[in-house]
Amino acid sequence: MEVGVRELRNHTADVIAAVESGERVTLTVRGDPVADIVPHGRRTRWLDGGRLGSELTERAADPALADDLAALAGQTIDEL
Repeated sequence: MEVGVRELRNHTADVIAAVESGERVTLTVRGDPVADIVPHGRRTRWLDGGRLGSELTERAADPALADDLAALAGQTIDEL
């Protein structure tokens, strides 16, 4: 989304709503880009070790992947 300075002044709330929803806005002056308005990076919260372990277990993509990787470990691409 590109927004000119005048449009930003007249529609500030709309631009901020767009940024809050995750959109990146390029601010222009006489059609030339001068700045980017981007959503603020959110900090990840701290997880204790037990909670981190359970999150990783629950979100594992493929339980059999570890077995597949173990079977391939030590092989070169030529051997595959």
